[in-house]
Amino acid sequence: MRRCRYRLCLLLLGAVLVTSSCGEPEVPESGLTGGWTTAGCEFSREPETVTVGRRVLPATPAALAAAMARIDAGGRADHAGSYAGLEVDQQRVRAIVYRVPSAAFDDFIRLSADNTCIVVRDTAHSLVELADWHDRVVADIPAWQPHGVHISSVVARHDGAGVEIGTPDVDRARIELPRRYGRTAPLIFVEQGQVIPLAEPGVPTAPQPGG
Repeated sequence: MRRCRYRLCLLLLGAVLVTSSCGEPEVPESGLTGGWTTAGCEFSREPETVTVGRRVLPATPAALAAAMARIDAGGRADHAGSYAGLEVDQQRVRAIVYRVPSAAFDDFIRLSADNTCIVVRDTAHSLVELADWHDRVVADIPAWQPHGVHISSVVARHDGAGVEIGTPDVDRARIELPRRYGRTAPLIFVEQGQVIPLAEPGVPTAPQPGG
């Protein structure tokens, strides 16, 4: 079982977002930091859809899904110190990869992308680093309740921003948790009540502009 997937009644993994709108093709860049795009982003592609019942839903093209699978597998196996996660933007037919800047991982992404569009963005923390923090906080969940901090969910964010902690006691958590874990711990607090966990998290989708 992957370390970032748990089936605890107090644990919620994955974020359900909506897809972004169509736009102009990305212009490829070669820079290591500040974000760059693969050569496949030079070309516009029509978004694909699938009909489920009477609903028409966006779909991820097979070539893009395969590229994402290669990047995810390689990121976890050989570039774990850099890779943070990815998301799919179905309307613009591209994937977004978050990583701590790494020349070796960037080269791997270029090879794995084939002719698909992959947008690469900088982040501060890798999946491995956040998974360690995730596990530490999860292990401490019972210990926090006597301190007046009830934790509803713990999520290692796919964009590498930090470990998101859902709690109805946000103000208290912002005081108490840094006392134990340190002021530089990559913790993000959001207000959240009791949560019913998802059975299996999927690939996050890119948010719409302004949302």
